[in-house]
Amino acid sequence: MTMRQAIAEALAGLTIGSVLYDEPMSHHASLRLGGPADALVAADDEAQLAAVVRRLTQKGIAFLPVGNLTNILVRDGGYRGALLWMRGWDQTAVSPGPDGTYFLDAQAGAALGRVVALAAAEALAGVEFCTGIPGSVGGAVRMNAGAYGKEIKDVVSRVTVMNKEGRVHQLRREEIAFAYRRSGLPADTIICGARFVLTRGDAGRIRARMSEIREWRQEKHPLQYPSAGSVFKNPPGEPAGRLIEELGLKGRRLGDVQISKKHANFMVNKGQGTAADMLELIRLVQETARRERGVALEPEIVIIGEER
Repeated sequence: MTMRQAIAEALAGLTIGSVLYDEPMSHHASLRLGGPADALVAADDEAQLAAVVRRLTQKGIAFLPVGNLTNILVRDGGYRGALLWMRGWDQTAVSPGPDGTYFLDAQAGAALGRVVALAAAEALAGVEFCTGIPGSVGGAVRMNAGAYGKEIKDVVSRVTVMNKEGRVHQLRREEIAFAYRRSGLPADTIICGARFVLTRGDAGRIRARMSEIREWRQEKHPLQYPSAGSVFKNPPGEPAGRLIEELGLKGRRLGDVQISKKHANFMVNKGQGTAADMLELIRLVQETARRERGVALEPEIVIIGEER
């Protein structure tokens, strides 16, 4: 029995929003490359998702939650198992909190841009640093996304998660081992949503800061080509992009994947790039940094799946 057949058998009889089998990730990932997932499963609500997770766990089938696929590289051989697509989980709401604060609740699939826009519309300050980050709330929490000296951990107060048995519970900020570009949550823990604590601010200043960040990103980042954002975490004391440029690798190209000429910590797909091309460039950067500087560069993007 193939993995696709095993997944279909496991999900038989369940009500699910949609299931796409042998679905190429190049159709969905921001990189526009990557092999197929055995199944891309989109549950409509928490009850459906819990039922799916329980079945997959019972059958020993691997699964991984994904959002907007902006920070994931799927190897060309594809992912063996089910990717749980949270994209439709995009509800957001604002409510009063204690001591003059406000809560902004967002489901895991909500784009960070939507969260930032809602906060600005309500004149709430605190998440402007997320302007232009292309990921979803779930991905941002999992990787503790950040920019301009702030991180998700600075504004999140609790996270709603589902375990591999389909049980849902909430974790307080203090219960999550946030660190630089990681949350410490197990890979099979599904983030369902998060609550952010914001404060009342001046609407004009909030929008001005958002515009400033947006203009900076347009100037510095290669937004005209498909990418997954920053490829490497910054090593202590130096931005990864500057290090890669100093190593003479800026603009290096393999097939249709290129280390951006605009920002050396971005790799862009200039047309028909493959995951193999990108992985080879990643290895080249890592080996050069280790040999020339004694620096171990750790990928910021999540790499999954099998070689072709």
